Parts: sequence; C-alpha cells; structure tokens
Amino acid sequence: MYSLLDTINTPDDLRLLERDRLPQLAIELRQFLIESVSKTGGHLSSNLGTVELTIALHYIFNTPDDRLVWDVGHQTYSHKILTGRREAMSRLRMAGGIAGFPKRDESPYDTFGTGHSSTSISAALGMAVAAKLQGSERRAVAIIGDGAMSGGMAFEALNNAGAMDANLLVVLNDNDMSISRPVGALNNYLARLMSGRFYAAMRRGSEKMLKGMPPMLEFAKRAEEHVKGMVVPGTLFEEFGFNYIGPVDGHDLDVLLDTMSNLRHMEGPQFLHVVTQKGKGYPQAEEDCLLYHGVGKFDRVSGITANPAASGAGQGFKPTYTQVFGQWLCDMAEREERLVGITPAMCEGSGMAEFAERFPARYFDVGIAEQHALTFAAGLACDGYKPVVAIYSTFLQRAYDQLIHDIAIQNLPVVLAIDRGGLVGADGATHAGSFDLSYLRCIPNMTVMAPADENECRQLLYTAFLLNTPSAVRYPRGMGAGVAISQEMRALPVGRGEVRRTGKRVAILSFGTMLAPALEAAEQIDATVANMRFVKPLDVELIERLAREHELLVTVEENTLQGGAGSAVEECLQQHGITIPLLQLGLPDRFIEQGEHAQMLADCGLDAKGIAVSIRSKMPE
Repeated sequence: MYSLLDTINTPDDLRLLERDRLPQLAIELRQFLIESVSKTGGHLSSNLGTVELTIALHYIFNTPDDRLVWDVGHQTYSHKILTGRREAMSRLRMAGGIAGFPKRDESPYDTFGTGHSSTSISAALGMAVAAKLQGSERRAVAIIGDGAMSGGMAFEALNNAGAMDANLLVVLNDNDMSISRPVGALNNYLARLMSGRFYAAMRRGSEKMLKGMPPMLEFAKRAEEHVKGMVVPGTLFEEFGFNYIGPVDGHDLDVLLDTMSNLRHMEGPQFLHVVTQKGKGYPQAEEDCLLYHGVGKFDRVSGITANPAASGAGQGFKPTYTQVFGQWLCDMAEREERLVGITPAMCEGSGMAEFAERFPARYFDVGIAEQHALTFAAGLACDGYKPVVAIYSTFLQRAYDQLIHDIAIQNLPVVLAIDRGGLVGADGATHAGSFDLSYLRCIPNMTVMAPADENECRQLLYTAFLLNTPSAVRYPRGMGAGVAISQEMRALPVGRGEVRRTGKRVAILSFGTMLAPALEAAEQIDATVANMRFVKPLDVELIERLAREHELLVTVEENTLQGGAGSAVEECLQQHGITIPLLQLGLPDRFIEQGEHAQMLADCGLDAKGIAVSIRSKMPE
C-alpha cells in the first residue's frame, strides 16, 4: 500500500528519488496520514494540506543542515513521517510517544520547538544570522500558517528581517485563501519568473547600472513595485524589505520545486506565498476542515459520526466546561447589553460559536493576537462595556504585560474566562495551563476563582461579571463531574469557601476541580474537606478556623506548586501567626509531557490514591 513511502526513512532517501515519482509519494503520504490519525487522533486538516509543501522543502533544502522552522506546529505530521518517525506515528500524542508538535529533543530535524503561533520568523531569522556570523552557507526557512500571520510577533520579525542582510526564506502557508484570490497558471508563471536566476541577475544588473543615476534608479524601483503590485498581493511584504514571490499552488509539486530551487540560491530575505487547501485529499475534511482540525479516533471510511457527547443528547450527558461557559455567555448576553465577547482566534475551541451567531455585533475575534485582545478589551471597558475574554491559560501567558499594565493597573472590569487550566492531556507541555494561579494571584486588583464543578463554574462566571474590577475564572479542559447545573444565576460571596466534608485531624483545602479526588481521599482517612473556590482573595476566616480545629492542613491544586494556591495559604498562615504543619500538593517543578489526563494526575500524585498516600506520610503521630 505504501511501497514508495516505506523506502523513505530520512530526507536523504527522499532526495534520491526522481522528480516524477514525487506525486506518487504525495498520494501515499496523504493516505498514510488519514490512516494513522484515524487510529490515534490528532490534527488532520492542516496536515493534509501541507503534504506537497513538506515534500518540496525536504527535497530542495539540505535538511537538517538547512533549518526548517515550522510555525503552528500542528502542521508537521508529514515532516515527522519523512524524518524517520513513520513508525512512531502509532503513538502520536501518547505517553512515551512522539509529540504532536516539533520538539528539539525528539529529532535533529525539529530545529525549533513550537506550540504557540507566530514565532517561526523570529527563530529562523536568528538561525539565518547565526549562519552569517559563522560564515556558513546553510539556509533558514520559516513556514508560517496564515492564521499565525495575524500575530504581532510575526510582523515584528518581518520588520527586523527586512532590514538585515541575512539569507532567510519565509514561506506563508496560506491554507484558507485569506490573503489572495485562487491561484492559476498566470500566478504560477509569474512566481517561476520572479524567482528565476535571470530575473534576479537582471534586477541586480539594472540596479548596478542605474546607481550613477539616482532619479532613474528610484523610477525603476517604483515601476517594478507598481507592475508587481498589479498582479500579485505582495506589496506589504515588499515594503518590509522582502522579495515577494507568489502566490503559488501549494499542491503543484513542479511549481513548488522549481520555485524553491531558485529561491535557495537567492541572497537576502525572500518571501514565498503558497496557497494550500485544508483537508486536501480527504473529502470529509475538505467539506468541513474545522471539524477535522483536531480529531479523536474515527473511521476513515465513514469519517466522524455524531455521538451523544458531541451533540449534547442522551441521558447522562456531561457537558464540558467549555460548553458550560458558552451557554453562560449567551444567557448573560441576553440579560446584559453591555457584555461583549472577545477571543484570540479560538471561537470554537473556547465555546463561543453560538454566541458569535446569536450576537454577531458583540462578538470579536481578533486573530492570533493575545496581547491585542486584552488591551482591546481594556479600551472597551473604559467606555462602559463589560468585556469577557475567552482564552486558553497557556495563551494568556503571552499577554501578561497587557493584563498588568492595561487592565489591572487601571482596575478595569474585564472578565478572563480561562479555559484549559491545568494539564491538557495529549497536547502536552506547550498547551498545559500549569502556571495561571501563580501568575494571576500576584497581580493587584485581580480576583481569581477556581470552580470545583460545572454548576460552580456557571455561578462564578456570573459572580465575576458583576464585579467592577479585573477577574479571572479558571476551569479545565474536558467534561465536568456531572452535577446538576442551575439555570438560575446567583452571585457567590467573594472570598468565601465552603466545607464539603467534616472529618478529624486533617483538613484538605481544595482549589478547583481537585475537589472530587480530595473528597475521595478524605473518605479513606476521615479528613475535613473545604472547597476554597477563591485563590484571591482567600477565605482567611475559614483557613484560621480549620487550622485551630485540625493538626495538619493540606492544599491541593492542579497548578505548579511554586507561587500557587498552596503558597498563598502558607503566606496567610505566616501573616496571621498561625503555626501548623502544611502539606502542599500540586504539579511538580518540571514540564509534563503528553499523555492521558487521568494518568498524568496519578503520576503527579494528584489522584485520590496519591493524595491519601501523601497525607498519611505527613500525618502527625
């Protein structure tokens, strides 16, 4: 079935193939992707769209000596397959298996680790400058997705790169046709022409000849810009100092190979605009590339079929926290006209699709621009609106300065609905929300909440919205415990927790969804359990009472121990002169790789068994 693909173990094998065999390789590679991802789950649409592009890059460039830096790293499955990890794809995104994103310690072909977007141009520029300083002829290539071009960091890098005399190639994988019209023979012809050595030599020769006549040189440059501007949408990139080529058909191997072969020998910053189709070669994914963006296991013949969990139907259905947020957002928007919803390019992932459809005038997708999202929200808040920013924990890290400087210092009523708090399973360390409780609670004016279940998530979102100060509600990925959700919204008292179980000697202070395993562990050791709800402000009265009535306090959180909720409790005890043994349980001081979420918690000692074992080891005699 994969007679040609099976012979490719490294790009060196690929480069031994005759060019006329590459289309067959693309067919086999695409079919292997569909078969492999159907068994493991993962990102499908984006990878189906980069098959020919990946083949061309490794065929023309001498990897890994030439550096390929992939942006939005979930488009690198073909890259992994062609660089010796074909068999390892059977354990993609699993514990002990290969990651779903490039990782430097996984392969020398993964020259830069990614997971967040808009970083490739900066990293590749650094590598291009390093090559220049070392006197090396190696090339650096950044492959950036169209969505990632909306990130401000990408444009900062373009601005810097255009002013440097470094051999950098930026490949824009425009997989949504968001910049240009569909390409055709004329555009392909122009790309070949403008990347050819004759064109480059003519351009350099003309500049040399006209240097003695500055007015003529300026006229020639302007004429060239205007002519190119009429037929290609490259004016913006030319203004940054790049030589723009494209757009080209990203599924036409002949065009890609000819163009890249020419570009590899051109000096200075080059920009190649490639148009690809998400889901290419799999009809279901072509029809609905969003549905097949990130998938679980599926039948490759019938594709993804509806199930009760996806549709919300059936008895015993447990909504995800994301769905709880999405429903609350719509319910709250019906009550309050000042509510506006903001997302940095994560509409579906953050549960905002229904809100966007029902309240389009109050829905704002700002693209992959987290810093802008928060300051944009601050501006809306200044003029009377109540912004709700739906954002993943790991992506909020990118807007930390804006949170402090533009929201917190000005004490503006912006609600952060923080999804993917804690560990995130298969997506691994780059997407884990391991640090938010630590980096949020140290900010003045912030109220930080961690709901224990779905209903509490809804009520704390409502509580946050009623505040006229900055607030954050942090909840995990996946389904809740299955508790009943009250449609009535009521504000919970700020800075107040509740005792959920009364026991002896030991009191467990649980933050967020650690409540369920904490209660289970408490049954084994007859401990008191408090659902703290608030990381900031803490319920000081509750902590003081539990400290008086027990011999050991235990804090449990799905956040790094350094500076987290447990540290907040320790600071509280010291501030109030309370002496009592304190055991802090949370995520260890290391990055935790991908795996099954439940097993990851168990490995960190945060399941019921691990919590009970840790407590028994610390209980006073």
